[in-house]
Amino acid sequence: MLMKATIDKLQALGLGAMAAALADQAATPGPWGELSFEDRLGLLVDREADARDSRRLATRLKAAKLRYPAAVEDVDLRTPRGLNRSMVLGLADAGWVARHHNLVVTGPTGVGKSFLACALANAALRQGHTAAYVRTPRLLDELALGRADGRYARLLGSLGRVSLLVLDDFLLSPAPVEACRDLLEVIEDRAQRRSTLVASQLPVESWRAAMADPTLAEAVLDRVLQASHRIAMKGPSQRKRQPEPRAGDDA
Repeated sequence: MLMKATIDKLQALGLGAMAAALADQAATPGPWGELSFEDRLGLLVDREADARDSRRLATRLKAAKLRYPAAVEDVDLRTPRGLNRSMVLGLADAGWVARHHNLVVTGPTGVGKSFLACALANAALRQGHTAAYVRTPRLLDELALGRADGRYARLLGSLGRVSLLVLDDFLLSPAPVEACRDLLEVIEDRAQRRSTLVASQLPVESWRAAMADPTLAEAVLDRVLQASHRIAMKGPSQRKRQPEPRAGDDA
């Protein structure tokens, strides 16, 4: 009876995982009886802490809206794509996010830039950081709308608060002056205070020409490339291609 009352009180206190662990111990007393009180209490606390960590991670993952449910363990490091194993694994500890460094991933279409970016963002989330994934063309459209309906400052504020901002499809199309100004606003808010991961089909040396205003382009490059790590991917597209039609099949 005392055990049930204790379990009910733990539930009432919001310690559901601890209550479930205590119920497990009560249901199988044999193995647990060999442990000291301190050890059993420690296991209960660990169960609650692990459950809370899992819930917080789930919340951060949901808020990040990553394009792919990728993990660093899923990244193919065997296919020659310009990925250095030690560098990728070193970035997976998210120390670069803690130090407010940036990461630039470039390479042709389909080589796996977005997947790698999501995997490294996932690793940062697991280290307790917050993150947000956005496609740059959609972000620029959203900022343009925000300027018209009064949400501009709020959008910039939300982007500036996350520990790691993933800008995918960066400069996928040439950026007019207003887009350059918006990119600078986003990146300036984060410079040396938060980390930005940029994934682009264009090599870094082509970014300046893809922005209409040379002065704004110079400012964007300066802030992105300052204290940045770079990965230049290469090789053919990794996306599955449609099979060739067999002889006799309808076109």
